[in-house]
Amino acid sequence: LELAAPKPGEDVLEVATGTGVQLVNLARRNPHGHTVGVELADGMLRRTRARLRSVGLDQVELLPGDARDLPFSDASFDLVVNSYMLDLLPRDDIPRVLAEFRRVLKPDGRLVLSNMTKGEARHHRIWDALYARGLNLTANCRGVLAAPVLAELGFSEIRREYVTKMLFPTEIVTARKPAL
Repeated sequence: LELAAPKPGEDVLEVATGTGVQLVNLARRNPHGHTVGVELADGMLRRTRARLRSVGLDQVELLPGDARDLPFSDASFDLVVNSYMLDLLPRDDIPRVLAEFRRVLKPDGRLVLSNMTKGEARHHRIWDALYARGLNLTANCRGVLAAPVLAELGFSEIRREYVTKMLFPTEIVTARKPAL
């Protein structure tokens, strides 16, 4: 959320809103802008709608949608945020989704991703080892590396931060769509 840093009046999109916690925070930091959330799962859409109503953020737009085919025109958003979704997707879908994020970003638009990543320390690799053996303790998540795919897609200013909590490896990646 700190890296996303919505600026006043921006068009902000969160893809895969889940229960809406981050969407609420994005909308609160963007009171004069347009904040939109997209979610594939009906149950999560209901939870996000209820959360938005409970905090008085009825102006936030919430739509059903698939990250592989977002329901927006090209160059619609200044900021796209996505958390813990790429690590759930089939590997072949990751470039398609990241290309879709690039498509809906305005020139010089910002992207902020966080997802489970490959462990850098040996004891952080336990999750991938378990996943590889069919022991699914992470809701079918497995480590991914987004930065190389972003580079292939032509994003600029790509930065990656590696963090762990309770041995769970996470990458936080920021990037920009190049200006025209």
